[in-house]
Amino acid sequence: MAKAKTRYVCQECDAVHSKWNGKCETCGSWNSLNEEAPVEATPKGLSVSKGRKIQFVGLQGQEKRPPRRKTGIEELDRVLGGGLVAGSAILVGGDPGIGKSTILMQAAARLSNNGRVAYISGEEAVDQLRLRANRLELDETSVELAAASNVRDIITTLDNDPPAVAVIDSIQTMFVDNIESAPGSVSQVRTSAHELIKLSKRKGFPVILVGHVTKDGQIAGPRVLEHMVDTVLYFEGDRNHQFRILRAVKNRFGATDEIGVFEMSDRGLCEVSNPSALFLSDRDQEVSGSAVFAGMEGTRPMLIEVQALVAPSTLATPRRAVVGWDNARLSMVMAVIETRCGVAIGANDVYLNVAGGLRVNEPACDLAVAAALLSSLSGIAVPKGSMFFGEVGLSGEIRAVSHTDGRIKEATKLGFKHAITPKRRSQGKTTLKSASDGLKVKELGHMAELALMFDNEG
Repeated sequence: MAKAKTRYVCQECDAVHSKWNGKCETCGSWNSLNEEAPVEATPKGLSVSKGRKIQFVGLQGQEKRPPRRKTGIEELDRVLGGGLVAGSAILVGGDPGIGKSTILMQAAARLSNNGRVAYISGEEAVDQLRLRANRLELDETSVELAAASNVRDIITTLDNDPPAVAVIDSIQTMFVDNIESAPGSVSQVRTSAHELIKLSKRKGFPVILVGHVTKDGQIAGPRVLEHMVDTVLYFEGDRNHQFRILRAVKNRFGATDEIGVFEMSDRGLCEVSNPSALFLSDRDQEVSGSAVFAGMEGTRPMLIEVQALVAPSTLATPRRAVVGWDNARLSMVMAVIETRCGVAIGANDVYLNVAGGLRVNEPACDLAVAAALLSSLSGIAVPKGSMFFGEVGLSGEIRAVSHTDGRIKEATKLGFKHAITPKRRSQGKTTLKSASDGLKVKELGHMAELALMFDNEG
């Protein structure tokens, strides 16, 4: 019998090499090849023996679907699509210290009121978990804690006595004892996740996996990990700000355009039911360079403050600093302002910030950014009680966006008096109309009309 050869597996792309190299020939990463024992496999093909015949069923089943299990945290349930689905696997990722373990400890404590919850940590000791629970004032709940990282032991325990919900913190610390690579490697993460997910679906309880992220913000380990689970949630936010955004990037049982907003406090993560009012709480006086954008996060309208500072530059290449928005899109809006509106802005240093530590990816923010830039350049403050939304085209036209009514209703609820929006196709030449509740809507068709609002000579 031929001796099995040692193989070298890339920890970045999972490519297999017959010998060690400093650089992976598949993905180009350096020092990523680890030695692993070969996988034993039978040399016989499928033609030797026949498999069993599988049975097909229709879409209409007679089994009653089990109800979703509510976590008791409305923002988390919103992102999950209404609660936890029986037998589902949820992967939660985020930067270190962003609040992953905190929110899961809070969810586990509330879920323990209606069933047994197992919280298994491979990173912290039981005493450390108890200290966190004590800080969050959750030490009186009936969450069952364990510190373990051997997947064989975990599966044996959960198989004999299945919990209502299981939390694994984190999947990168788990290991399967018959694989020789270290915990956190591609093969360990993939195999550990596969065994835990298989047990979850066989026994019918949800399992929540915590995942580390790389410096690029992606969940560490093989990309197939995100394909194996049913739901992938990302915690976003700056640790220097108190706000946290929980966003679903994959959800087999719900929408992927919903977000949950939390505020970090000394008692853990608190739900923010009205984020618009919270993000605008510091707007006490009129200042040039500040505009309010009416954005949409999923089905939820949210008002966000956009701040701009345009200052004379002493550099050969003017500075551009952007926080919370796309740098390339800022350059595009500035080019449109200079070319289509005749406003010289490109020779200045430009600083743009989305207040609250949020990140906006919506093209509808173009009009609010343009208003903030023109306001800062001219020194004229945006009219009090005004909000903006609309997409800017390269020819200077302002294009309509979706969910116009929802954005206007949110602004009206918060006491705004003016809404500067794109022209609706059905409105024809009407540029100003009054809403029934007092909010006036001004519809613009071109960026030149916006520039006139900040004309010092006008």
